[in-house]
Amino acid sequence: MSAAAVPALQLQQLFGHACTTNSNGYSQHIFNRLHHCHTAAMGMHHYRCDDAACNHLHQQYHSCGNRHCPNCGGLKKEQWIENLTAQLFPTAYYHVVFSVPHEFNSLMLANRKPMFNLLFEAASQTLLQFSADEHYLGATCGITAVLHTWGQNLSFHPHVHCIVSGGGIKQNQWVAAKRSNQKFLFPVAALKLVYKAIFLKKLRLLLSNGQLQTHGTDAEKQIKKSGYKSWNVYAKSPFGSVANVVEYLGRYTHKVAITKHRIISITEYSVTFKYKDYADGSKQKKMVLSIAEFLRRFELHFLPRQYVKVRHYGFMQNQGKTARLNAVRQQLHLQALPPKINIPVAQRMLEQYGTDITLCPQCKRGKLVLVKVVYPAAYAAPISRVAGSITPPAISNKASP
Repeated sequence: MSAAAVPALQLQQLFGHACTTNSNGYSQHIFNRLHHCHTAAMGMHHYRCDDAACNHLHQQYHSCGNRHCPNCGGLKKEQWIENLTAQLFPTAYYHVVFSVPHEFNSLMLANRKPMFNLLFEAASQTLLQFSADEHYLGATCGITAVLHTWGQNLSFHPHVHCIVSGGGIKQNQWVAAKRSNQKFLFPVAALKLVYKAIFLKKLRLLLSNGQLQTHGTDAEKQIKKSGYKSWNVYAKSPFGSVANVVEYLGRYTHKVAITKHRIISITEYSVTFKYKDYADGSKQKKMVLSIAEFLRRFELHFLPRQYVKVRHYGFMQNQGKTARLNAVRQQLHLQALPPKINIPVAQRMLEQYGTDITLCPQCKRGKLVLVKVVYPAAYAAPISRVAGSITPPAISNKASP
């Protein structure tokens, strides 16, 4: 079976497997939402065609809206991309990735929020330190950082993707990139050393202040061992244009650990998916995992509740951003930032995919008119499961106002 032949619903059904009841309450809640995405358990909108000759009744199931869902996030991604596109300047943008040695995996899994924060802080501080150096830029660069926690085989591999501007701002004045050839932003060897020093210093401070749970782990031994290693900092050539930056970011900001496109087959007992083996020349390979192991790995990448995985630093930081960017845009003779406009779903579907979701699917003439909205009752309550089937929560009907 080809990867494209695996339907999204088959992956979705996997999230309702009985083994997920062994997860903690927060993870069970996520699995429940992913499993019931676009089903009656999530509620629905009832529509009626306004063509008297048709009068067709149509139901549209609600999406779960969870950020870990392989089915959701597409339209949100497009909105996010459009908002960010307006904020970018006509300068080179570089892609830099900061990773954490695997020695710290147990410490990070036990302390996700503080350790993820540490990763963001060490990466951004490293880039801002280099950009402030007159030898490289002598100004504050703009950074958009995205947290990822997975490798191609669904292993736990925390790292941040940073998109960094070649130019920057100093005393409210734009400073153009110093290297016209745009071959590199900062020397990678130096980035590695500074990043490692900042990360380990901040880690020791967290440990000394008792802000991390070690659970019997010898953190000092891990620090010492990782200190002898060369840390992975990966820097790519600059993007060709602002459009390329946005297109690339779109692939990462709303991405989940794995989607149906990488899954080859799902059986009663196992999941087979394709992955790139970067240790073997990025060759495409297949991996077979038991369902329990696949779901265990998938769960590793659930972010802490309300955790912000896309962050901005330097001149892109949120505080005072609009005024700061508009002042520079005026200097560069660029138009002021346009107001953010949330495009309705129906309009975006029409523009992006040529699909008019307001048109009656039966007669293709009339328009769908909302009759009522059905909401799920107390969806947060656990959903009873047995292997291979589910019993959804009771559904209540409530007319829309």
